[in-house]
Amino acid sequence: MTTCIVASLSLLYPNLSTQSGPKPLMRDFIGINTHTVQFDSKLYKPVAKLIRNYHPVAWDLDGNPSNPPQFPTTREKITWKKFSDQVNWDTLYNGWKKDGYQVLASMMFESMKPDKWTDIKKDGFTYAKAFAERYGPSGKFKSVESLEIGNEPVEYSDAQYREMYESMAKGIRAADPKMLIATCAVAVGNKDRYSKDINILKGLEGLIDVLNVHVYSFEEHWPTWKRSHPEDPKIEYLKQVQNIIDWRDKNALGRKVWVTEFGYDSTTKPNHKEGDFAKWVGVSDTVQAQWLVRSFLVFAGMNVDRAYMYWFNDEDAPTLHAASGLTRNFEPKPSYHAQSHLLKTLGNYRFEKALTQKNGDAYAYQFAAERGRDKIVVGWSPTGSERKGTVSVPAPGYKIVKSEKMPLKIGAAPSAGGSIDSQGTLTLPIDESPSYVWLTPK
Repeated sequence: MTTCIVASLSLLYPNLSTQSGPKPLMRDFIGINTHTVQFDSKLYKPVAKLIRNYHPVAWDLDGNPSNPPQFPTTREKITWKKFSDQVNWDTLYNGWKKDGYQVLASMMFESMKPDKWTDIKKDGFTYAKAFAERYGPSGKFKSVESLEIGNEPVEYSDAQYREMYESMAKGIRAADPKMLIATCAVAVGNKDRYSKDINILKGLEGLIDVLNVHVYSFEEHWPTWKRSHPEDPKIEYLKQVQNIIDWRDKNALGRKVWVTEFGYDSTTKPNHKEGDFAKWVGVSDTVQAQWLVRSFLVFAGMNVDRAYMYWFNDEDAPTLHAASGLTRNFEPKPSYHAQSHLLKTLGNYRFEKALTQKNGDAYAYQFAAERGRDKIVVGWSPTGSERKGTVSVPAPGYKIVKSEKMPLKIGAAPSAGGSIDSQGTLTLPIDESPSYVWLTPK
């Protein structure tokens, strides 16, 4: 019945996701957050094919929404390190497309205060329509696949956000019906000040293609902001994502769910001696790599269509969200190598099933090749400790081709071991770093 409903809805809404179909290939799942001229597209090609760019609308309007955009350049001159000029979006977005990326642009209208917008309906519509006409999948350059209406519009009331969403979404639809339209960060209910309650957009489902979730695995909030491992059943991390999935299935069947922010801070610097971050708690470089990769894996096992990690680069600052990069001052951290290996290993595979999923004990997921019958089994210890163990899962009719443990540095990944007995049971040593086993039919 669900399949029939989705098929019928797809005639009305061509951008619907078919949840009963196959999961996305991991190359179409793994994403990274970026920021305009700061992003070195060549450096990050090994870690993701999907990028989410923070696009400040104020740059295009010089802080005045009544100014129409003058694409391809920003009205405002931007200065960052050696760059000091107007940003040319043609050059930026077309360059990323040429480098093989799919681009989600987060339209950060909230970079201007609400009282700057004297006519949201007119100016929001005009801006979004102009952007979609030039950069959308049917536009002149076809360089931006999807638009997100707002990132975290904290200072906008629910009514103001709904009006902005409807205005911009209508502008996008008028310009390019193929362009995917994503909400700002949403949650079910008032979870935090950074996410809007998805219920404020009820009645606008026809203008929604993607429900967008920001989640961080906080065990504690201020003053430590301490985070826990992604599988921890005591925290809200996965529950918040599942709540949006459940809301979607009940209220907006067929829409996509994207996790567009998640991540972990790791720094080599000591804490500040005083101030807001004196008691802040980060993680080690190794733990950052482990929990990022495991987050991608557990999100893949849910009805999530994409996940974008936060952040591409950091400057090693011991404060909240300031040490979340895959690179540190543009030099790869262990997480860079771990995520590169994840994409290289599973890019042409899709999540098939959970072979075992026991909190505090063992997780093992099976991924199926895009073509043929080959499989990859990924196993790990789902705790926040240095625990080691083994996991045994069925693999009848298969033999091991090779096994690798998640690497933390450049070079060949270490062997993970593992064996299949005469009964077709795969036994794999595991610890906090995921291990990958390539299987092929006998």
